[in-house]
Amino acid sequence: MTQQELEKYLWGAATALRGTIDAGDYKQYIFPLLFFKRISDVYDEEFANALAESDGDKVYAAFAENHHFQIPDSAHWKDVREKTVNIGTALQEAMRAIEQANPDTLFGIFGDASWTNKDRLSDAILTDLMEHFSQHKLNISNVPDDQLGNAYEYLIKEFADDSGHTAAEFYTNRTVVKLMTLIMDPQPGESVYDPTCGSGGLLLNCALHLKEEGKEYRTLKLYGQEINLLTSAIARMNMFLHGIEEFSVVRGNTLTYPAFLENDELKTFNVILANPPYSIKSWDRKAFESDPFGRNLWGTPPQGCADYAFQQHIQKSLDAKNGRSITLWPHGILFRDAEAQMRRKMIEQDLVECVIGLGPNLFYNSPMEACLLITKINKPASRKGKILFINAVNEVKQEKNIGFLEEQHINKIFKAYQSFTDKENFAALMTIEDVLAKKGNMAINLYVRPNTLNLENSISFDEVYQQWNESADALKSSIEVLFKTLTAL
Repeated sequence: MTQQELEKYLWGAATALRGTIDAGDYKQYIFPLLFFKRISDVYDEEFANALAESDGDKVYAAFAENHHFQIPDSAHWKDVREKTVNIGTALQEAMRAIEQANPDTLFGIFGDASWTNKDRLSDAILTDLMEHFSQHKLNISNVPDDQLGNAYEYLIKEFADDSGHTAAEFYTNRTVVKLMTLIMDPQPGESVYDPTCGSGGLLLNCALHLKEEGKEYRTLKLYGQEINLLTSAIARMNMFLHGIEEFSVVRGNTLTYPAFLENDELKTFNVILANPPYSIKSWDRKAFESDPFGRNLWGTPPQGCADYAFQQHIQKSLDAKNGRSITLWPHGILFRDAEAQMRRKMIEQDLVECVIGLGPNLFYNSPMEACLLITKINKPASRKGKILFINAVNEVKQEKNIGFLEEQHINKIFKAYQSFTDKENFAALMTIEDVLAKKGNMAINLYVRPNTLNLENSISFDEVYQQWNESADALKSSIEVLFKTLTAL
């Protein structure tokens, strides 16, 4: 299959559910089925390869060493496909058996969908779904990791487009992800962390970025935490389906129960990329006041907005030597009065390297403009005491109600970040003292305003004057006609 054919084939499974369940729920059924089919087909492929190596020794071919994952008896795709009644029960039992047979890698990966609810998924619907997936072999020789991984990402985007407000839980605009990865520049052997990882796109893109550059991506250590059970399962499937096996994605509340600890302290990482949920009101502010991990570096955020709780968690989780972070936020974190004291301390400690203002509609189901906050533990000498502000609000392509960055936009923003210097109507390099003089307000428009003139379509003063005269003459003529009409009456 071509990439397009594969994507059409996989999306066909989702269309089979139209009218029976809400679009926002497609992912909890389609992703587990896809993963179940993939590991079953790969198991068969590995069994056949081992059989050929051993001149038909079936005992040898079944050895665990010959397989990525173990599939117990009666838990294979073909076993469930043979069922004609209570298919949901058979699916659920097979998935749980596979999870239990692979506790270190697959525990809980199939989520908690209600497969046995026949009011939602009748035997007929499940039969149709399984027959649809059974049309093609999804083994590695037929569908390589890269191809299936890209198709999986395609499904994530389609589900996001289809499900509206629920999309923000598990999907970050992929063009923004690419820009964030370029700026962070993860290197082989480094550790990369996302404290609110969603479907794992930010983590995964770091590995794929290295792979595209021809560097050793398998030594990259990927860590993520996600509060939603299904979304964390989707992230893990996402990794496996892209051929990434060295990662740790843990379900849990990052602010309340951070998952990654060393010697009773927060584990630290070389790179952190994040798109946290913004303006959370239901969080344990009282506990954060005396946080046992010392994450209240700059203070305790207001109850109505946990943004700086996440930002301080990120800062506390950075490696002391070369830790760097990039976080996608709404612009409010740059200037809100309630967070002014915390923001000022962050600036005084020379942690902010760059602030990038992006265009509208890059958040799902929200027209608000986004910004990227970039921090570094140890800035290069040439950047110490300075903050670069980039106003890229016009560097965005709008399509319907979704914004995205084209290649030219990404390149322009990235080059401005690299050069770390003034660029008229686009970038301004300020000292910490300049920013503190404005009471720590980092609103980008205070430092650099975008060029609002469209030079390509601009016209001369003479042309403007001529158009003004013509419109005045037209107005005069219409008034004369009006008066003549009224006089005749």
